[in-house]
Amino acid sequence: MSGKLKIVIAETSEIIREGILSILKREPLHIHIYEINEIDRLKNALILQKPDVFIVNPSLLGLFSLQQLKKESSNPGMRCVAVISDLSDPSILRQYDEVLNLYDKPEHIREKLNRLLQEPQEDKRHESLSQREKEVIACIIKGMTNKQIADKLCISTHTVITHRRNIASKLDIHSAAGLTIYAIVNKLVDLDDVRENSTK
Repeated sequence: MSGKLKIVIAETSEIIREGILSILKREPLHIHIYEINEIDRLKNALILQKPDVFIVNPSLLGLFSLQQLKKESSNPGMRCVAVISDLSDPSILRQYDEVLNLYDKPEHIREKLNRLLQEPQEDKRHESLSQREKEVIACIIKGMTNKQIADKLCISTHTVITHRRNIASKLDIHSAAGLTIYAIVNKLVDLDDVRENSTK
């Protein structure tokens, strides 16, 4: 790892926090580390610090979602690392860019953090979309009106509008062209379908 990094560590256990800090300090890094041991301080810390890396015990987040925290802190590029000590829900861990286990050896933790900081960040925003929202996106890209989408999916026009609003909010994309590019890159639609629609 190289360069200057801002890291926020959110963990109630002082022993675990100190262990992570000890490993990080062995690296030739210029880092600013901010520690959080209470959930009440979390949101404000992320807004003020704008960390490059957010290391957190998932159980500390409670009802907060990573997507929500990234959005509210205006820091969509923040890398999120889960610290776990026991079995955790795989669907929750998939939201994270990396997972550190308390039984990992120090060199494995350093390898994981190195890999995390060297790889380009994968866009995981689509993971927060529901299956219905993905279906609505496919219809939008085909140029369908709200009424046509409602008829095709057997839902009300009002529900379609709500889905569109939620999609725009989750992805922070507000044009059909932007949505088309996003959907192709993230394989939410088939490129042939888009080409077929553009020739009509």
